[in-house]
Amino acid sequence: MLTVVAALVVLSVVILIHELGHFLAAKAVGIGVPRFSVGWGNPTPLRFHIGETEYVLAWLPIGGYVKMATGEDEGTGAIEGGDTGGFPPDRLFENKSVWARILVISAGVLMNGLLAWGLYTGIAVGGTQLVLPVTQLAAVDTAGLPPEAEALTHVPFGTTILRINGDTVTSWNDVQAAVIDPGSPRLRFDFSGGVDPVIVHLPGTDLDARAALVRAMHDAREARVGTVDAGSPAAAAGLTDGDLIVRVDDDTVRFWDELTAIVRAQPAEPLRITFVRDSTSHEVQLTTEAFEEQDPMSGEHVRIGRLGVFPAQQWREVHFTLAGAVVEGGRQTVEGVRLVVITVRGLILRQVSPRELAGPIGIGQLSGRMARAGLIPFLTFMAFISINLAVVNLLPIPVLDGGHLVFLLLEGATGRPVPVSWRLRMTQVGMAILFLLVVLVVYNDVLRLLGVH
Repeated sequence: MLTVVAALVVLSVVILIHELGHFLAAKAVGIGVPRFSVGWGNPTPLRFHIGETEYVLAWLPIGGYVKMATGEDEGTGAIEGGDTGGFPPDRLFENKSVWARILVISAGVLMNGLLAWGLYTGIAVGGTQLVLPVTQLAAVDTAGLPPEAEALTHVPFGTTILRINGDTVTSWNDVQAAVIDPGSPRLRFDFSGGVDPVIVHLPGTDLDARAALVRAMHDAREARVGTVDAGSPAAAAGLTDGDLIVRVDDDTVRFWDELTAIVRAQPAEPLRITFVRDSTSHEVQLTTEAFEEQDPMSGEHVRIGRLGVFPAQQWREVHFTLAGAVVEGGRQTVEGVRLVVITVRGLILRQVSPRELAGPIGIGQLSGRMARAGLIPFLTFMAFISINLAVVNLLPIPVLDGGHLVFLLLEGATGRPVPVSWRLRMTQVGMAILFLLVVLVVYNDVLRLLGVH
């Protein structure tokens, strides 16, 4: 149920905001608008008029549409048209200036961009960004590691990463962002201490491999206890803030993620913990707590071991002023646009597999996962879907906003509209392309549901 509700919220908001952009722009330039519908399909009894426009709540609660006055038949490239609605000729869509129509067509995309910017800004101003000021590489897991990155496993423990692709990194956030950057053709790591650079020939368009590399890399935070849960196995054994855990049974612990991996793999198991307090080594026996944890991405429950300790505070909090949040929101919006454009370009150049495309089922699943992960991940996901809708709508495919813009630009350049017969043929081609894309993404969604990929 959560997945269905989350999917409806995401799709409805981003589509409705898109249509609201068209609606407001049409009103602003004087185009008649017979209807603005929230949702698709037949209208419910909840419908009313304000001025010339009928506002409708339809039965299918996904997005909506704006119907503009036009004398052209539907299917010829007129936006949401097909009915003059009794409006005079000067209020019809096709009789407005080219620039007025370009504004109306572009307004949906602009509203999606503004929605993403607003969401990112709100997230920044309403919360705190945690930055981990560590760039020391502790270890790189070999399991799941892309073969191209194997050289990183030979970098000595605790080596400081100075630069990635020539850009200085000052936090683990910077390291992860640089590794996942889809615009980089390969990764060059420069280290301190005379360690030779490592070049990983992994294109940014291989998003799965880049993500696997991020998961495999561990920062060198020491395994020092920050807080201890009351009533936990660690509290019962006498562990306290500031203790440095150096060994579990016969396994040496060098960094926090190493401790976490050892403990998680042993639920309800007796362990011998060696730690250092005030320069003196101590040893305690305890039994881990068996804990049921829900994976925030898959929603599955897994059984893990738990000590009840949390790492010493090594994060640096970054607070944004309102102006700083606006700038940060703009930066994330631009970065989202860049990511989508790179992905679309990769699909066209066959650098990204079409199997990576997701349809409504895939978006629905991701919406549910993000909702389970919390409000901030959910809103971040909504912002990114809004950016996706904006960029995809600008593709020069008839029936999409980008196709309408191409027709209008040709009209502006030649001084006369593209013939209706041509627009009809091109629109039919565009609909065929969209139909094939829909079939592809639904096919991908079904394969994911079946666990094929």
